[in-house]
Amino acid sequence: MKLNLVFTTLFVIFSNFILGQSNFSNNPLDAIFETKDSKNFWDAFDKMDKSKQNPFVEYMQKGSPGIKGFTENRIINADSLFAVVKKRKADYELSRNVLDNISSKEKRVRAIYSALKYWYPNAKFPPIYFVYGRFNSGGTSAPEGIIIGTEKLTNLDGISGLIAHELIHYQQKIEGKDVLLKWCLLEGGADFIGELISGDAINQLSYQYGEQNKDKLCQEFVMRLKNPDYQDWLYGTSKKDDRPNDLGYWMGYKITEAYFNRQKDKQKAIDEIINIKDPMQFLKQSGFLDAYIEKYQKSKKESFDEFFK
Repeated sequence: MKLNLVFTTLFVIFSNFILGQSNFSNNPLDAIFETKDSKNFWDAFDKMDKSKQNPFVEYMQKGSPGIKGFTENRIINADSLFAVVKKRKADYELSRNVLDNISSKEKRVRAIYSALKYWYPNAKFPPIYFVYGRFNSGGTSAPEGIIIGTEKLTNLDGISGLIAHELIHYQQKIEGKDVLLKWCLLEGGADFIGELISGDAINQLSYQYGEQNKDKLCQEFVMRLKNPDYQDWLYGTSKKDDRPNDLGYWMGYKITEAYFNRQKDKQKAIDEIINIKDPMQFLKQSGFLDAYIEKYQKSKKESFDEFFK
């Protein structure tokens, strides 16, 4: 668990400062949907019982840049993939035809890309790769583009929202100390803008829990937000209570939403959300946690403004 969290953290840092610099297209209509890895996977899958060799070697060798981006920490190598596929053949079979209607989603994603171009004219648009891995990742942002773990799809419901979320990560450049608040603004900001351009809300379980337990969670977050430890808020929980994973997405969304609603120039607000210079000042300007911060500061006998220093 801790190792997975380290990988996640390193990747978030990488995506925040490097991915936005990739030379992707600035034309939303040039968005690339690459599905050849799916065909190559099923060619290899159907050879498993006949071949004396590992058929997934060829799958890896013929792979798109998406395979390269999905190899480290996910696929690992052809032997690792072969071992998992043999154990979970029936699970993989559930996704054999999942991309049959991908053309309709491709049109939808081009519309989402175009919506982002309106809100954020400086946007860059990465290719989207549909690959097969080892059931350990539903998707990620990588230097190669947006990569979807197709084996985890039983249908294409929600794929547009997922792509919209990952798309925003390519645009983001959030500065400031590496603390819980920053990571929540990174993820929650991607959720907020992703929903704005796609109309699709993701992470619904954590959002429902967040709304039902808002008071308790806001009090806790005020005490935790300056801490680099993100346990119980992002990428896993300690099981100390019944909370779901990734409540930080909800918290970051709520702060971002409050900030957006306060701004008269909404297009400028999107630019500021993507390029947050000072997370603490962004929080202050959002006003979302003001009542909780005032109460917390009063208990410490400190001023409200002192909290943001």
